[in-house]
Amino acid sequence: MEETQRDRRRDSLIRIKAVQARTGLSVATIYRRESEGTFPKKVRLGPRMVAWYQSDIEDFVASPLSFDAVEEE
Repeated sequence: MEETQRDRRRDSLIRIKAVQARTGLSVATIYRRESEGTFPKKVRLGPRMVAWYQSDIEDFVASPLSFDAVEEE
């Protein structure tokens, strides 16, 4: 089965505070679940700045128990 890559041109990047507000999860839980592969991967914007694609967070919120992070290149 072939994975299709998302078109990110119109997708927004949101920072950790917005991710917390949308998911109701703590920062520690967000990072732990990301390392386990059960939360969307962050995008590094700079040496000390990360964000998440809003569409990935919406996918997670829609189905948090069955979410599985997909590697994108």
